[in-house]
Amino acid sequence: MSEKILTQLSIELGEKLRQQKLWVTCAESCTGGWLAKTISDIAGSSAYFDRSFVTYSNKAKHQMLGVSEAVLQQHGAVSEQVVREMAAGALKAARADLAVSVSGIAGPDGGSEEKPVGTVWFGFAYLTVNGVEVVSRNCCFDGDRNEVRLQAVIYSLKTLLSEIIKN
Repeated sequence: MSEKILTQLSIELGEKLRQQKLWVTCAESCTGGWLAKTISDIAGSSAYFDRSFVTYSNKAKHQMLGVSEAVLQQHGAVSEQVVREMAAGALKAARADLAVSVSGIAGPDGGSEEKPVGTVWFGFAYLTVNGVEVVSRNCCFDGDRNEVRLQAVIYSLKTLLSEIIKN
């Protein structure tokens, strides 16, 4: 069932991107490339998807996306500040029109009282006439590691479709 949902959302996203001649990129941590895989599973996705970034470690986030080491130390990888920098960095590095970033605690370990397992932050960056706009969102998903990651991918696609890409 989840595979069907992912495919449907990816097809819908691809159609919108193609119609508006937009390019999307991803900067993923906890989803480990699942979002990029889902987007690129659709035949013809090379018309709107060129590259993405799996930046699982803080070092990769800093080196590949330009996330500030100070921000990583002060706020941690699973934070609004980090996903905002990840999305903006991916947008710039990929020369895309839209970028989505994901960083979270999928579990089963790694959670805390402040950031429990299931906490996921999302960043959505896009080009405007005034430069780059970044929107961030936070969710706390239930379930095991796979379920948290799946929900994060679905949320990313749905948010791109409903809030980020203008009709």
